[in-house]
Amino acid sequence: MGRLTTHVLDTASGKPAAGLTIELRRLCADGKHWTDLATKVTNADGRVDAPFLEGETMEVGTYELRFHAGDYLKASGAPGLADPLFLDIIPLRFAIADPQAHYHVPLLLSPFGYSTYRGS
Repeated sequence: MGRLTTHVLDTASGKPAAGLTIELRRLCADGKHWTDLATKVTNADGRVDAPFLEGETMEVGTYELRFHAGDYLKASGAPGLADPLFLDIIPLRFAIADPQAHYHVPLLLSPFGYSTYRGS
């Protein structure tokens, strides 16, 4: 059964990013508008408690996870933050081609950079 999961690691602190808000949205067929699907908050392990999509909710299409990094970084007391923040909301756009597969889209975060990959 297919599913979409994520987690966030704070690479500056070396810990999971707990309390970070993540939104999921899907690009509509017109290619111009987005549909908001879900909003979740990471737990103490930097993960959300359940997949964003699973089973029948997994559909072929273009999606975007929006990580509210700025709010998390401010709340974490990360040193050296400027006003305005260098990173605020981080949008990660990706496509689901196989709704039966597991798509894991993690974020490795620091106050001044991030990376991602398709995990397992």
